[in-house]
Amino acid sequence: MLRVAGPRLLDERDRADVQLAMEADPVAACMVASRVELAGVDSWRLGGELWGVGSRLEGLCFAGANLVPLRGERSSMRAFAERARRLGRSCSSMVGRAELVLPLWEELSDCWAPAREIRSDQPLMVLPTRPAVRPDPQVRTVRPDELDRYLPAAVAMFTEEVGVDPRVGDGGSGYRARVAEQIASGRAFARFEGDEVVFKAEIGALSSRVGQIQGVWVRPDRRGHGLGASGTAAVVDRLVDLGRVASLYVNGYNTSARAAYTSVGFSQIAKFATVLF
Repeated sequence: MLRVAGPRLLDERDRADVQLAMEADPVAACMVASRVELAGVDSWRLGGELWGVGSRLEGLCFAGANLVPLRGERSSMRAFAERARRLGRSCSSMVGRAELVLPLWEELSDCWAPAREIRSDQPLMVLPTRPAVRPDPQVRTVRPDELDRYLPAAVAMFTEEVGVDPRVGDGGSGYRARVAEQIASGRAFARFEGDEVVFKAEIGALSSRVGQIQGVWVRPDRRGHGLGASGTAAVVDRLVDLGRVASLYVNGYNTSARAAYTSVGFSQIAKFATVLF
């Protein structure tokens, strides 16, 4: 069996090589690239560790709140799994290109707690131009003083999408702080009708080249009327104004969402997978 040397913990001296590696796959690497561009590579600032295999980072993986393999052959995934096994699981999910996540999970599944859910088919979609549908003019950035109006929609979206209530454990203080941070950064968007949100979305990660849209949600009684497509188009427009390519990933079984994103102009470039714990 071919084996490679164990992964090493990267630091600021590796920053140029890390950036080159992520620039080779900017859409799939957006979540990690946004953090590296802001905080650098040292783990104490990054909020996680970057592991590398090979002198030219033939293998690269981020380990933090999520475990995100970024590149590498099967031997690199095996090396990352060995390190992750020694450290124990602290992440809430594994996410990234399916051809990386699924082999890595295969290496780890015998020792980490059983996965709550494995989503093996999540089209990664991209739109580098203006949307093909008219953006909803009523979708706008959420103001900090609107947190209490926005939060119920964010909780509903998270619970529906992830399958757990984000308020469990600490009464919701942690999730509230995360949502407040998104709003304060100008990356939360909504259409309000009266005091209620009928559409919401966020720019979850923003690198120098790509913006990843997440948390798209339409109030259940307003679904089927095009709010999801026109609302997402409004967020795409914002990203184009910022000089970024818009991206998102969606569950393969969510045919209505996939159709809406296709109508906006998104096309699939790869497949993600997510392992939820």
